[in-house]
Amino acid sequence: MTVQRYRLSRRAALGLLGAGAPLLVAGPVRAQPRLDRVSFVTNWRAQAEHGGFYQAQAAGLYRKAGLEVDLRTGGPQVNPAQLLLGGRVDMSMGNGLVALNFVRENIPFLCIGAIFQKDMQVLIAHPNTGLSGFEALRGRTILVGAEARVTWWPFLVKKYGLREDQLRPYTFNLQPFLLDKQLVQQGYLGSEPFSIRAAGVNPDTLLIHDAGFENYGTTINIGAKTLSERREVVQRFIDASMEGWDQYLKGPAGGFDTAAANALIKSQNPEMTDELIAFGTRMMNEHGIVRSGDAATLGIGAMTEARWQRFHAAVAEVGVLPRDLDWRKAFDLSLVNKGIGKV
Repeated sequence: MTVQRYRLSRRAALGLLGAGAPLLVAGPVRAQPRLDRVSFVTNWRAQAEHGGFYQAQAAGLYRKAGLEVDLRTGGPQVNPAQLLLGGRVDMSMGNGLVALNFVRENIPFLCIGAIFQKDMQVLIAHPNTGLSGFEALRGRTILVGAEARVTWWPFLVKKYGLREDQLRPYTFNLQPFLLDKQLVQQGYLGSEPFSIRAAGVNPDTLLIHDAGFENYGTTINIGAKTLSERREVVQRFIDASMEGWDQYLKGPAGGFDTAAANALIKSQNPEMTDELIAFGTRMMNEHGIVRSGDAATLGIGAMTEARWQRFHAAVAEVGVLPRDLDWRKAFDLSLVNKGIGKV
């Protein structure tokens, strides 16, 4: 039952009495606590790989932290970094390389948390075709998209002796792969492998992270000015988000109801199914995407200077970024590493 509370001014009360109406004397009305508004845009349409943010929203963790969060979805026509740079959102989802590129372009934006200790980018092959490791990619035709060609592909080329002439464009169409058992293609651990299995093929996968490409994934990026002016509010957003991720990954087996979060995901992205959400969640847990590495001891969202240094050195080695880049400007560690959700 909804209880309505009314305030009556002195003039209105006297008017009621003059009309012969009884005066209702209400008890004190408690003002609702003011919620601080923040906005955050994800890097793609709503999916299980964004589940912790939706859990924080659905379970009331943001409101408990005194926040009203505008959680916006990305997509093929949405550039989260541009929305952030243009002041359209307070924070955006990205990755470690995006933050390092902010530094290269001398733009005052940075990374303040990394949900994924392992980026979910993978290479996919048909079963029993010899994809035993990255060395086995030599001589194989590989379908790779434009962004990957200038990020992790140069790293693989240098480390494993691959060649540029092995590449063909990946157009996000699975038919070429399904028709040619010798093809290898890029994908996202919680997406393409699911669709390929639905087509009757149980693929082999190689996680790009396992090659030593230690890019942080599903990061939270912010402008330096916003962080300086709203640090306390941003800290509450970070803490509530990490708690949401802890709950989402533990799920019903860990005593947390994630049904409302998944309903939010499906309402934002009608292409999501319960089966695909379950698959994405299982992949994150089985492969230690969130709870591995530094996150095991420092908590979800963990970042360290040592890892940032290693990653910059690795990509600078293959010419993706300048060697003399001031990589320390790419991040701020002060809002994470608080042990939330650690193993």
